[in-house]
Amino acid sequence: MKLVRKDLEKDNAGQVTLIPEEPEDMWHTYNLLQVGDSLRASTIRKVQTESSTGSVGSNRVRTTLTLCVETIDFDSQACQLRVKGTNIQENEYVKMGAYHTIELEPNRQFTLAKKQWDSVVLERIEQACDPAWSADVAAVVMQEGLAHVCLVTPSMTLTRAKVEVNIPRKRKGNCSQHDRALERFYEQVVQAIQRHINFEVVKCVLVASPGFVREQFCDYMFQQAVKTDNKLLLENRSKFLQVHSSSGHKYALKEALCDPAVTSRLSDTKAAGEVKALDDFYKMLQHEPDRAFYGLKHVEKANEAMAIDTLLISDELFRHQDVATRSRYVKLVDSVRENMGTVRIFSSLHVSGEQLGQLTGVAAILRFPVAELSDQEDESSSEED
Repeated sequence: MKLVRKDLEKDNAGQVTLIPEEPEDMWHTYNLLQVGDSLRASTIRKVQTESSTGSVGSNRVRTTLTLCVETIDFDSQACQLRVKGTNIQENEYVKMGAYHTIELEPNRQFTLAKKQWDSVVLERIEQACDPAWSADVAAVVMQEGLAHVCLVTPSMTLTRAKVEVNIPRKRKGNCSQHDRALERFYEQVVQAIQRHINFEVVKCVLVASPGFVREQFCDYMFQQAVKTDNKLLLENRSKFLQVHSSSGHKYALKEALCDPAVTSRLSDTKAAGEVKALDDFYKMLQHEPDRAFYGLKHVEKANEAMAIDTLLISDELFRHQDVATRSRYVKLVDSVRENMGTVRIFSSLHVSGEQLGQLTGVAAILRFPVAELSDQEDESSSEED
């Protein structure tokens, strides 16, 4: 993401002009947009024209519109963003108050104006404009007959390819059908890796599976690479890292990212940091439940006691349409930072973010046990009943 211009007033009202440069920037843009914001961007509008003879024709014209945002639609697989709203600025082709849908595209600048730019949104702009936050991890999660080729970016886990091949069982004295099907499966996975993984950017490719599937696959891949003199795979052999996972499904990627060998290799990536924070939370919940809280009310009470060491919060909560609810989450984040706590904002498109979402989307690891909070909560709720 490229920041072209930033005009903010003292009361944090103002506008920012940005150019999304990569598909992932569309995800950042989606998280910046809120209902009620004004968005100015170039778009195409179908315009009806009437000639002097009275015949009516229509043609498409490119024009720049300023919309008051009403609905935001994001396609995570195609990384496309459509914003619908009403026109709030005079235009020769579009009447004031008329509805229009702008499709935001990479490499085309837009200007976003808000009445209030909060700390979470401004931090996201900083992250999006920082080139160090680009995708640098790929993963192949596999089991016999099923594989997922994923790209792990700082903000999301993208499934680039799913390979499914029916593999017959080994029969007594005849394994040829099984072996042929397995070879066909491995070949398709190799093709998916070559098609979807950019080795110029990716630092590490995780190959995760149960049992010995990963070893057999890597042996096959590099034997074929030597036979066919595939320089792309041979030159990047050191980037492949074999780790254990319980299955070939996408959710098993979290286990692979938790592996100590992986975390040391990916120590500088945000994805590994998120996974470790969530892992620490689960360990704390298991061994010292009085130091692991989740749910907004419980976490807010812990924050009042200045007990939060690490706050884990999903970016999905900042997309809440109710301004009061959203500002409640922003205040929580600001307060934890003021009290010298660490804040980790998880992406809801990440496997770790999906898991945090199942825990209400907000959780905290505490500096010291705060046992009586849960009791107070129970007493107050029973009084309300």
